[in-house]
Amino acid sequence: MDIKEFIKMKSEKLNIDIIGFTDAEPLMRIDDYLTRRKDNSIATEFEEKDLEKRINPKLTMPNCNSIIVIGLSYNVDYTQKCNYKIKGFLSKSSWGIDYHRVLKLKIEELIKEIKKEIDFEYKYFVDTGPLVERELAYKAGIGYYGKNTNIINDKYGSFIFLGYILTDIKFNSFDTAIDEECGDCDLCLRACPAGALESPYRLNARKCISYLTQTKNNIDYGLMKKMGIMIYGCDACQKICPKNKHIRYSRHSEFIPNITKGYVDIEELMKMSNREFKEKYGDMAGSWRGKNVLKRNALIALGNMKDEGNIEIIYEVIKEENPFFDAYVKYAINNFLYKSDDG
Repeated sequence: MDIKEFIKMKSEKLNIDIIGFTDAEPLMRIDDYLTRRKDNSIATEFEEKDLEKRINPKLTMPNCNSIIVIGLSYNVDYTQKCNYKIKGFLSKSSWGIDYHRVLKLKIEELIKEIKKEIDFEYKYFVDTGPLVERELAYKAGIGYYGKNTNIINDKYGSFIFLGYILTDIKFNSFDTAIDEECGDCDLCLRACPAGALESPYRLNARKCISYLTQTKNNIDYGLMKKMGIMIYGCDACQKICPKNKHIRYSRHSEFIPNITKGYVDIEELMKMSNREFKEKYGDMAGSWRGKNVLKRNALIALGNMKDEGNIEIIYEVIKEENPFFDAYVKYAINNFLYKSDDG
């Protein structure tokens, strides 16, 4: 059996939803785009600073000949509501068990199966490598770019996690990129709360709500208002996307939010010790930024709720005397005092 077909067969048995194969040539198609983002200071602190490493696989693995890209759907069928008195939203990407762990395990299982057939060298990454995962996924035929810059797969939509394996295997053929299918639709651009989608296929990441809920940098007052009650991540542009309607649900039970129900109990979060936080939230993807970042987001959410009944929670945070919270405490209290659209 052809090694590519063997890998595809094994991936199906391992319940890997999507798999694609591409070459190890530099990702020159996005070179100018990355340079423009860097020059305009809209790249984030989470990205690899060396742009050559972002586009050239051989700078990560010199003997790389091919790249295997896999995707797992996290669009679980779940509608159960929580009974939290004061709740903040979690994006679907942080509903269940940390996807880094789930996807890494799938990749490791696939590597073991390949090694039974042939000996090969490899490096694999899940959101930790320097290369642009979405561009690799595009080249490998996983899906096409939506105008919100997410990769959209015909079967699973855009709620997919991506990972990739750099390998010295030489495949006889590679998959081909898929042409975009968004047409004239611009619902995602209009739905973006902070206007981070400044034009089709162009994201100002520093305005993206998902980024804002993760960064430790100071958040602009105007952007705080756009964050609503998001505690981690944002799904606005994906929820509105017609390509995410009538698609296959995820079969990966790891992504079902059995513990959180897809929300954060804000009142509980504000009182939690570090140990309690790790016990409840330590397995979810959003926990990587730590308790204080999520508490910061919760303060912003309380401010955006403008409910005076929540002010006692703010006072408890003030007692901690943590300067990281100062600007956000002030924002929340000001919104209680001045209940107008402009805060």
